[in-house]
Amino acid sequence: MSFYVYLSGEIHTDWRDEIQRGAEAAGLDVVFTSAVTDHDASDAAGDHLGEESRQFWRDHKSSKVNAIRTKTLIEQSDLVVVRFGDQYKQWNAAFDAGYCAALGKPYVTLHGEEIVHPLKEVDAAAMAWCTTPSQVVEILRYVTRA
Repeated sequence: MSFYVYLSGEIHTDWRDEIQRGAEAAGLDVVFTSAVTDHDASDAAGDHLGEESRQFWRDHKSSKVNAIRTKTLIEQSDLVVVRFGDQYKQWNAAFDAGYCAALGKPYVTLHGEEIVHPLKEVDAAAMAWCTTPSQVVEILRYVTRA
């Protein structure tokens, strides 16, 4: 039986690839899904619905189209990994973590120690706080094989 993991958050580093490679190397039966990680494509997700004169409405439409994927994949997942990078504020990642908490969906956070304080509520609802992708892989190893 496959274990479904949704990878949420920061899109500017290769943390997703690190987790996927680690799970593959460990021989874990894990299926990974994610939001669209191409920033420009994500921003343009609703553009085909018509041009907008204000950025707010363009963002509004695209966020709703993106939410079709995000909500569906989070709901179908067994676990969500929420990554917060140190370079940008990932409000969408915080929203995903809150959505998981509201659904009772298990999630773990992945971020550095320097942002523990601003994420205290997000971490408090998480099943674990990881600082490296390899720690996430170890959690996956445990929950899929224990």
